[in-house]
Amino acid sequence: MKRTALFTLVLAATLSFAAEPPPATPAPLPGPAAKGTDPDIVGEEKALLTAAPNVPPPITRKHATKVIVNLEVREVVKRMADGVEYLFWTFGGEVPGLFIRVREGDLVEFHLGNHPNSKMPHNIDLHAVTGPGGGAASSFTAPGHKSQFSFKALNPGLYVYHCATAPVGMHVANGMYGLIFVEPKGGMPPADKEFYVMQGDFYTKGKFGEEGLQPFDMEKAIDERPSYVVFNGSVGALVGDNALKAKVGETVRLFIGNGGPNLVSSFHVIGEIFDHVYQEGGVVPTQEQVQTTLVPAGGSAIVDFKLDVPGTFILVDHSIFRAFNKGALGMMKVDGPPNLLVYSGKEVDATYPGESAFPSTEAKVATLEAQMKKAIAGDPKISGISKEIIMEKGKRVYAQTCFACHQAEGQGLPPVFPPLAKSDYLMADRDRAIRGVIKGQSGEMVVNGQKYNGVMPPVLLSDEQIAQVVTYVMNSWGNSGDIITVEHVKKIHAESANQ
Repeated sequence: MKRTALFTLVLAATLSFAAEPPPATPAPLPGPAAKGTDPDIVGEEKALLTAAPNVPPPITRKHATKVIVNLEVREVVKRMADGVEYLFWTFGGEVPGLFIRVREGDLVEFHLGNHPNSKMPHNIDLHAVTGPGGGAASSFTAPGHKSQFSFKALNPGLYVYHCATAPVGMHVANGMYGLIFVEPKGGMPPADKEFYVMQGDFYTKGKFGEEGLQPFDMEKAIDERPSYVVFNGSVGALVGDNALKAKVGETVRLFIGNGGPNLVSSFHVIGEIFDHVYQEGGVVPTQEQVQTTLVPAGGSAIVDFKLDVPGTFILVDHSIFRAFNKGALGMMKVDGPPNLLVYSGKEVDATYPGESAFPSTEAKVATLEAQMKKAIAGDPKISGISKEIIMEKGKRVYAQTCFACHQAEGQGLPPVFPPLAKSDYLMADRDRAIRGVIKGQSGEMVVNGQKYNGVMPPVLLSDEQIAQVVTYVMNSWGNSGDIITVEHVKKIHAESANQ
């Protein structure tokens, strides 16, 4: 049987199961159970839910209580990357869903609302629940409706929750997941800062960075070929002004989740070592002094580490192309005094006469700039606006793809990555620059009088993105050039394919 036919049968069976109304509620038992009384439960409170990367404060009460959780499902268009939008299905309007924190032994009264503007029914499966479907069987909710069920938080730990309405994979792939932390009765060891970081893989019709509102691609999802792998729902959700912030001397705790739906995360913080790892979301530290920890799809982990030196620490999925080419990258900015005994910074920058290779491109570029100039020759204002828009888009592409090697201001890293700022090599041959992005660069080159011999692989960008980023680079940091058109790049791309 072909895979598509098999998938259709499975999907139909699953949809029919999900569409079944929940079983009728049995008649209440006589006695205390009918009244829902539990001698261990004292009082009630409304749960404080937080959007990532924020975490509700630790629970200080010493008794179990009834906790009321109100969570709304919303289908919303949000940013996936600069210039890229996506219709996310969410818990609480956020990806990942809002963080829930309760205490071991609490009675959780869960209210799930499905916004009237939703197009799909939804439910919730909380891995913290002991009961059919983790709550999914009791929470199937049509648009404009609200469901309620209760469960006792029997087991402490950090648990994933997600939608389990058919087709389950599609609901999860659209962002329907989050974390619920059942805090142990004795609490956790104290930490100065706690953050919520959750990874997910997304499957769009367009490839990484392709602009516009991108639809979901079921074929890519089945084949496990994500266009994006990101932390907290979008590219750059934890960089720049959104970076996690802490100080030297503080102990940081990360609650890490992986919504999947497909990929296992190799979670790593560049420049830090995890003092304690609570593997797979348990509340007993199982390892110490760990560099990278696996977080399975539909699973979690807790890590603690003390900050000894200041600087910017990079969070990645160490399946490293996901970090630098699909978006699984975040930052933690740490302020405070340096500790030169722990980390000195660069002490020597001397010439090393070893040999290495640099990915190369040689170029013959047929120019179509004349066509663009002709189109806008009658109105210089249009020319200026057009170039400004292209430059802004190129800046986005550069920030997502190029800055790690060539640095934020194009200064490069001598003697490995040549500078793009005020670069005589770059500006001498525009065609060579474009072909360098398409095919990569190799072989010795001399830039601004200094020899370089490093490695630059081909960059997987669309022709439009290449035109944008080359225009940006050739008009930034002291460089002055013309607009590179998409047609120009397409011609060089075609020539490169024939070589």
